[in-house]
Amino acid sequence: MFSVQFLGSGDAFGSGGRHQACVLVRTDTTRFHIDCGSSSLIAMRRFEVDPVEIDAILISHLHGDHFGGLPFFILEAQFISRRTKPLVVAGPPGLEARVRQAQEVLFPGSSQPQQKFALEFVEPNEGSETRVGSLAATPYSVAHASGAPAYAWRIQCGDKVIAYSGDTEWTDALVWVGKGADLFICEAYYFEKKVRYHLDYQALMSHRDELGCRRLILTHMNDDMLSRLEDVNMEWAEDGKCVIV
Repeated sequence: MFSVQFLGSGDAFGSGGRHQACVLVRTDTTRFHIDCGSSSLIAMRRFEVDPVEIDAILISHLHGDHFGGLPFFILEAQFISRRTKPLVVAGPPGLEARVRQAQEVLFPGSSQPQQKFALEFVEPNEGSETRVGSLAATPYSVAHASGAPAYAWRIQCGDKVIAYSGDTEWTDALVWVGKGADLFICEAYYFEKKVRYHLDYQALMSHRDELGCRRLILTHMNDDMLSRLEDVNMEWAEDGKCVIV
């Protein structure tokens, strides 16, 4: 059994006043984030989450609302929390280079100092099960343009599995990601409008039985989707919402 807390459940544009993508998972052996959008550190402060407790961060793709909080997280660890325990950050190929570039754009020179904690970047290939601390995480390529591969994650936490779509239009890779998962966290950007690179609720519902997951929670909703929640026959995320899996 573990807990999942949505520190940020919003899109890139702050729809509904929500923080950007950041999901905190607490198990008996580890604490990790799935995605770390630009507002993640603010969300952590809001919900009284100590950044030092985070052992690992898994990034789905290299858009600012999903990885843009990393420069702030690393800087806070170095100068505020005075972190000493290791941190592992896993994501698609190009992750470390993009993070270093973002550090230099936001805080020139900040990518150069040697932290007093071990910072490891892991960039697995699609379909390659990867050890991330005590986790076994497998990335699957999905359909979302971000200047680098975009991943959905299937994460084994002891005897439980969390699936996470990241941002993507419908792709059969989601079937493999969600198969038998105890929890599938999936984007539903629009209610029914079809746009490239994003899922809408109606499309997701049409494929619901194929996913084969035990529980499905929607996230990354824009204003259109948020205005139609009374028509949604499925769980959805809110900032601060915590569920037990």
